[in-house]
Amino acid sequence: MGIYKQPGKWECGPFALKHALLMRGILASEWEITRLAGTGPEGTDEAQLERAAAHYGCDLPTIRKLDFDAARAELIKYLHHGNPCLLCVDGWDHWVTAVHEEKGQFIILDSEKPEVIVALDWPRLEKLWVYHEADDETARTLFDLHPLIPKGRARMRARFSLERAACLRQPDNHGLAQLWDVYAEDLIALCRAAGPRGGRSLALGEFLRRHEEMLVDQLDTWHGQVERSAAEQVLGRMRFVADTYGLVIRQRDEKRTIAAVSVILALWSAGEFGVAPLYRKVPVRKLR
Repeated sequence: MGIYKQPGKWECGPFALKHALLMRGILASEWEITRLAGTGPEGTDEAQLERAAAHYGCDLPTIRKLDFDAARAELIKYLHHGNPCLLCVDGWDHWVTAVHEEKGQFIILDSEKPEVIVALDWPRLEKLWVYHEADDETARTLFDLHPLIPKGRARMRARFSLERAACLRQPDNHGLAQLWDVYAEDLIALCRAAGPRGGRSLALGEFLRRHEEMLVDQLDTWHGQVERSAAEQVLGRMRFVADTYGLVIRQRDEKRTIAAVSVILALWSAGEFGVAPLYRKVPVRKLR
């Protein structure tokens, strides 16, 4: 469910919807979306993707614009309101997900690309996105976009700035991209999106920054064989995901969160480095 390249040609629709849902903190696998949409070797159309989106409590309408400026303005409007948009590009042959616009650059999640996360200026995106009808008297230039809109109360959303996209594209962060949903699932279970009602709150990213040294020290003390740099990398990835979604905790839950993060780190270190049995009964030698 992370951010990685699709294995086959016809799976772009489920991947594009998965990426859009992930931007709103909704965790869904491409396999489940494929089943819900009824995707086959011929691909997935907008009606199938709309049906699958409804299963996750979201609308996926089709909005059509007939000129370049109107299409660009409409796309930017939805992106600035936090709604990722599915676009069918390459002559309606391939689905991608637009997730952010900044300084004239559009961040696109394209599961056909090895890096998946790409930044395109408007001329390049326009060339990919535009669809020309048959060359006759009624021929039109079409731009269809499909914004993902959660029903009811707005859910959390990822804020994928150009800086964050560039960071995630770095080779050292490929592991984070591939496991994005795993990190998000654990952290969303601990927190909620910014703007809680009642009580003072603290950004989870700031919480992790404050307590990183203590958490790593205790992990090292208890376990004794943990690579500190590896533990710091895991906490850094947690911070990156938490900051991207704007996750917060209530200040009164700070001790509970320390305990929860400690358990996650302990399980991670045991799986990564192994752990010797604890509190094993010490054999006693019999005296003759």
